[in-house]
Amino acid sequence: MSRRSMSRGGAVLRGALPGLVPSTSTLGLLALFGTAGAQAWAQQSATHALPQVEVTGEAVAPNGRLDLDTPSDTASRLGLTPRETPASVTVVSRAVIDARGAQNTQEILRAIPGVTAHDAPGNIGASYRGFGSNSIAQLFNGINVQYSIAARPVDSWIYDRVEAIGGPSSFLFGSGALGGSINYITKIAERGDFTEAQLRLGTQNLREASFGLNRRIAGDGGAGSHYARIDVNRREADGWTDGTRNKATQMAASLVSDFGGGVKHTLAYEYQDEQVDRPYWGTPALNPVAGTMRIDRGIRFKNYNSADGIYAQRVQWLRSVTEWQASDALQFRNTFYAYDALRDYRNVESYRYNAANTAVIRSGALLQRHDQDLVGNRVEGIYKGRLGGLRSDWAFGLDFSVNRQTRFPNSLPGVVSTVNPYVFATERFFDVRGMVPGFRPDRSNKVTTTALYLENRTALQPSLHLVTALRHERIDLDVVNRRTVDAANPASFQRGYKPTTGRIGLVWDVSPGASLYAQYATAADPPSGVLSTASFADVRNNSELTTGRQAEVGGKFDFWQGKGTATLAAYSIRRSNIASQDPNNSALTVLVGEQSSKGVELALGLQPTPRWSLQGNVTYVDARYERFTQGGVSLAGRTPTNTPAVVANLWASYAITPQLQASAGLRHVGKVYADAANTTSWPAYTLLDLGLSWKLSRSVTVVGRIRNVTNKVYAANLGTTFAYLGAPRTADVALRVSF
Repeated sequence: MSRRSMSRGGAVLRGALPGLVPSTSTLGLLALFGTAGAQAWAQQSATHALPQVEVTGEAVAPNGRLDLDTPSDTASRLGLTPRETPASVTVVSRAVIDARGAQNTQEILRAIPGVTAHDAPGNIGASYRGFGSNSIAQLFNGINVQYSIAARPVDSWIYDRVEAIGGPSSFLFGSGALGGSINYITKIAERGDFTEAQLRLGTQNLREASFGLNRRIAGDGGAGSHYARIDVNRREADGWTDGTRNKATQMAASLVSDFGGGVKHTLAYEYQDEQVDRPYWGTPALNPVAGTMRIDRGIRFKNYNSADGIYAQRVQWLRSVTEWQASDALQFRNTFYAYDALRDYRNVESYRYNAANTAVIRSGALLQRHDQDLVGNRVEGIYKGRLGGLRSDWAFGLDFSVNRQTRFPNSLPGVVSTVNPYVFATERFFDVRGMVPGFRPDRSNKVTTTALYLENRTALQPSLHLVTALRHERIDLDVVNRRTVDAANPASFQRGYKPTTGRIGLVWDVSPGASLYAQYATAADPPSGVLSTASFADVRNNSELTTGRQAEVGGKFDFWQGKGTATLAAYSIRRSNIASQDPNNSALTVLVGEQSSKGVELALGLQPTPRWSLQGNVTYVDARYERFTQGGVSLAGRTPTNTPAVVANLWASYAITPQLQASAGLRHVGKVYADAANTTSWPAYTLLDLGLSWKLSRSVTVVGRIRNVTNKVYAANLGTTFAYLGAPRTADVALRVSF
């Protein structure tokens, strides 16, 4: 099997999963491990999750080939491999995560062709095939929480792999998956006993410790055997801007039980806790803010937030997965899932220069809480049979979920203070005039979703397969007003949606190592934002979901006598009925907007010699508004904000000796626009990372890395008056132990 009540500044974060607090879960799992006693520890296996390079007489680099033959649940419910799927599919394995030193989930995303992402505290953003985060499904073990901020960076230690499918995938994961779907898959217990640990130190006082333990706690490996696993990570570091400090803890624990008779059960719990003191919200742009955006490098590390600003979140997951192999042809799976998240903000978030660029104007004091929980159950099956004499496999399922979110905003949009850009002091947050402690609910959104889906793969000929899918959803949105009732904000409001989406595709195996495909897919999206945070105006004005459709052709190839692999895709996506300003009444929005993207994606993996490993990808996308009005002005032909036309990545690894390996990574991101009118932009940039790995023994490895070697100043995200800058040059060294 591949191995793949918190107090924050006076705010108490409660849990919605009774009895599931970190201490209880941790003790419970440790008790399970304890039942194995000293014998389990004595029977340590050499099998483990960290990638190893055997010390032999010949130096060998990590495998550079693309993973086209591992089944991916993200791309299909049928368990197809990327090669068998009529879509662009990327699998970022644990070995790749470790080889590239990806510190968190956002760095893992760089391996997905064309994806860009940033981690601004209140606006977690991603771009995929020309569409932003509200049109990208970011899933956790195949579960969509329908909220982009849920995809905050999480340390990569607890994840086994990340999978992605480009383009519309609502037929798999529901509304909100037009640009693509990204699935973060957590480590779970495996057969075998192994232990792994990592200690990492770096610039900005980075201190990180990670630990993983997998044990068989009962049985002899057959029916009646139980396996438990726990992975824990703790990270503390100063930010690269003044006064910023981050503390985060992640834990993933699981118990896998083989009951015999084809029945297996997985119980998994995940916990994430993060606190950022005085988070960085961006750097003001110099006036005039037009053309190419400029910043004063003298304030690159300045932080204009309140002295005690904060972002904090606590997330819990619980999953119970029962699998039954009823026969060789029929299998069932039932997944119960529960999610609970609480996020707190206390910040002054907006900064701009005065007209003379001599002072920074600070505004936008925001005290905010987001309280969200999701409970659902999915029952699904796979049947492998025949249809009219042809081999035909079916997947079918029913998914029911209830997603609730209450928001507690207290915002003062006015000016807080004006300070010297270079030498200044900022207030404590509750010293802001008019701001008082306490949370007052604004509105509660309840999204109830019932979905039926069906997927089929039929062999029209031994080398030609037809892959189809269909999903129908019933979405009921209920919004309850927790504040003053008036004409614009009624006591409650309801809206129902019934989207049906699907895919049809052909895969032709033109030779044993090459396949071509073509597909047509549809999707459904909320018109503005996500339904779990929709306002009364959104619900009343946007009576329908937007519609999306894509045509895509591509190929997947092995070449150079198996030393190389490649994927190529060309696509055209169109999103209709997006919310646009009424050209006859600027106070109203109407569903007449339209957005499109056309692009090409190329991914390549090479192993030219045992010592050399190369992987890379390059994408080009032409994203534009076809029909869209803002401020009474048509923006037809303009490019959506923060959407680069070109994104390219290259990773190279060279085994100098069997013990010593060097690596390098290049990332190029094209120009992006700060506003929908495309009057302000940030130029293209290229980043360089370097790494060196020294294998001290079979079980111990030391890895050193320098990130952003050239200390490039670049914008990870743009606003109309500010740039959210990426990290400067940093360095770290990690000690890995596995046995």
